[in-house]
Amino acid sequence: MDIFESMTTQGHEQVVFVSLGDAGLKAIIAIHDTTLGPALGGCRMYPYKTEAEAVADAMRLSRAMTYKAAAAGLHLGGGKSVIIGDPKTDKNEPLFRAFGKAVASLSGRYITAEDVGTDVQDMEFIFSETDYVTGVDTSRGGSGNPSPYTAFGVMQGMMACVARAFGEQSMKGRTVAIQGLGHVGAHLAGLLKKEGATVIATDVDKARAQKVGEEHGLDELVSPDDIFSVPCDVFAPCAMGLAINENTIDKLKCKVVAGGANNQLQSDDFGAELERRNIFYAPDFVINAGGLINVYTELEGYNEERAMRLVRNLYYSVARIFTLAEAHNEPTIFAARRMVRSRIQEVARLQPHFNRFPARAAIHRNHRVPAAAPGRRR
Repeated sequence: MDIFESMTTQGHEQVVFVSLGDAGLKAIIAIHDTTLGPALGGCRMYPYKTEAEAVADAMRLSRAMTYKAAAAGLHLGGGKSVIIGDPKTDKNEPLFRAFGKAVASLSGRYITAEDVGTDVQDMEFIFSETDYVTGVDTSRGGSGNPSPYTAFGVMQGMMACVARAFGEQSMKGRTVAIQGLGHVGAHLAGLLKKEGATVIATDVDKARAQKVGEEHGLDELVSPDDIFSVPCDVFAPCAMGLAINENTIDKLKCKVVAGGANNQLQSDDFGAELERRNIFYAPDFVINAGGLINVYTELEGYNEERAMRLVRNLYYSVARIFTLAEAHNEPTIFAARRMVRSRIQEVARLQPHFNRFPARAAIHRNHRVPAAAPGRRR
């Protein structure tokens, strides 16, 4: 993998490699674009088979965060970090505190948060070393686990898709197939059951699938390979990325694809193929922005009511993408990217006249003095 060529092709500003042997830390921090503000994106911990695979994931995810923040109208850029390791066996305080020092060294260009394989306790360790972390415990002025908000946002976007496909937004009586019952998938399953939907789901962790199934009264659990061919109204990818690919697209028996996973399409061409098959697709970086919106509100002092109000607006964000796609006679994935690029380009024109990273780059919490934004004095 030619990293510099990939950075140029994908538009990345910076890729940072962190290795602290005493703490067992091997991490990559990818900063994609800071035109709209500091790069905010979660820290993922995963046992990648190769370092190249970890770098590719960090770069792909950070680019998606740029689009997600821009589509949601936030004053944020896109970033992501990955820690190479098994979250079930390799977690410890020194590792995450070392990672916190690495985040602190970037002076606010990157703000971290929870992601796959990390949780609120891990954010607490990072918080010991830097203010540039969101999703810390509510007792410390943070917003806690963002997963419920991501799931709630996905639900709003899903209803917008269903309204488009079937003429009414209610999920009652609809069948939804959920791929992945992690934090987001499990919360989404619970929300759907409360709305009267039939939920069929899967997870690679059979024990977890069984636990979530019993907890929320899911209607059926199937194998990970079988989830794609389940006859349903909505297919919801909520696991790792690239769920819609050359091996799975022919199996789909749904009218809508709307889920919480990042990078759901193997390439944008698959978004066009879904369109050709008359399947309504909610671009992932639009529909799954609820968690990002929630932690974003920490930057100016967390308020749950405000966060929920902003996340609820994802219904209208997804509906707008369908309107734009129809107006330009193009698939929703292209319409969403068009909208994002337009916003970034418009803001970029202002940058020569103003300083980068205003005061909102600092995270304001009542319990401690907020960190100074880059270039700003306390």
